[in-house]
Amino acid sequence: MSRDPLSTRTADTTVGVFAGQHVLAEFEGVDPALLDDVAFLRITLERSLDRAGATVCDVVSKRFVPQGVTVLALLSESHASLHTYPEVGSVFLDVFTCGHRADPELATRLLAEALGAKDIRVTTIHRGRPVPVTVDAEREVAR
Repeated sequence: MSRDPLSTRTADTTVGVFAGQHVLAEFEGVDPALLDDVAFLRITLERSLDRAGATVCDVVSKRFVPQGVTVLALLSESHASLHTYPEVGSVFLDVFTCGHRADPELATRLLAEALGAKDIRVTTIHRGRPVPVTVDAEREVAR
């Protein structure tokens, strides 16, 4: 493992694992004011991803007129995006992470919680090749 000089997180140097999880989610029943708050959405998405083990490289956003926000996060593991619809209190979320270091389902749950979503629909697609279970991984599950 190596350390990113700009982060306190230890970087995973595992390379060549052609596998990932792609989470597609919809949240409804969210306060419309939150869904039009660019700064809140940027910070909340970044914190949710970080707490789920993802490495956020950059975040960009765009506020639309008369309402709505898109936030994109570039991750070392891949990407995340959210698209808000304040007029109906809804969000589309997309989180894809390669490898097994980050947990996109956890990031999704944390974001839904932070937004106070009343209704959550989540689909997870396993992409690439199956990742073989190692003895170390089996020990972690047993704990």
